[in-house]
Parts: sequence; structure tokens; C-alpha cells
Amino acid sequence: MADVLTPEQRQLNMSRIKGKDTKPEMLVRRGLHARGLRYRLHDRSLPGRPDLVFPKYNTAVFIHGCFWHAHGCVMSKLPATRQDFWKAKLSANAARDRKAVEALRADGWRVLIIWECALRGPQRWTEDAVLDRAANFIQFSGLPLLDIAAQQPSAVMHAKTSHGGKRTWKQ
Repeated sequence: MADVLTPEQRQLNMSRIKGKDTKPEMLVRRGLHARGLRYRLHDRSLPGRPDLVFPKYNTAVFIHGCFWHAHGCVMSKLPATRQDFWKAKLSANAARDRKAVEALRADGWRVLIIWECALRGPQRWTEDAVLDRAANFIQFSGLPLLDIAAQQPSAVMHAKTSHGGKRTWKQ
């Protein structure tokens, strides 16, 4: 399938995709600040340049878009065009993310990754649930790594039609 946009239009669209101050990042920043947590933004001295850095708690936070960081959830569908290019690009992004997390862990940092699907999409958590988990991890948890993603299907109630046409619920 050919691209419906000209190369100039495609370049303009791609140039508008932000890497900082995204909606999910701003939501997390405002929520953690409201909970009394103070942070630094995009510290270039740390591997992977984390979105938020909490030096007091020795914690780095990444807020990842599911598509760009190849999460593998419902929100990270591979485009139909130029699949070889996208597979290579997104797998390189994911490899770079793993390398950054390993380097931070080796330097003694705790790492929190908040995925876009935790905040948006069909199986998202409430904003307060994500922010409470993040704040608890930053302030109180002794865990070295926490990954906050969308709720697992087993934790969400799904509608199912039985043989008689009645709706039954399974977990």
C-alpha cells in the first residue's frame, strides 16, 4: 500500500511527534508534584536520559509510549507499510531502553517505567491508581524495578455470551 501523503507532508507529520512534555508525561509530572514529590527533568548525565529523576530517592522514571518503545500491548500495533523498517527501528529502541535500564541499575538507581497503556486505552488504570503506585514505589518500596502497564485481561471483567444468549461474566 502506497503512502497517501507526500514525502513533505509525511516529514512534517513526523517532525511534530514530541519526545518531551507529552500528555502522559505531563499527567505523571503534575500528579507526582501534587503528591509532594520533587524531581529533575531529563537528566542528561544519566543513561537513557530519564523523563523524571528523584535524586532524594535514587529513582529514575521513564514514561514510555507503547508504540515507540515496542511494548507489545494493544496500543503498539505495527504499521502495515514498511514493516521491515519499523521492526528494525522499534526493536532498536527497545534494545536501547533495556541497555539504559541495565546501566542505571548497575549504578545503583531504582527504575520505574510507566507505559502509555496504563494511562490510556481499553485496559487502563485510573490516573490515581497509577500515580499512587508510582509514588509508593518512589518513596517506600525497596524494589529495584517497577513496570506499570495496562491491567492484565485476567484482572478485568469481560462480558461473554453463553449458549442461551444470556450474558455471563468471567474473570
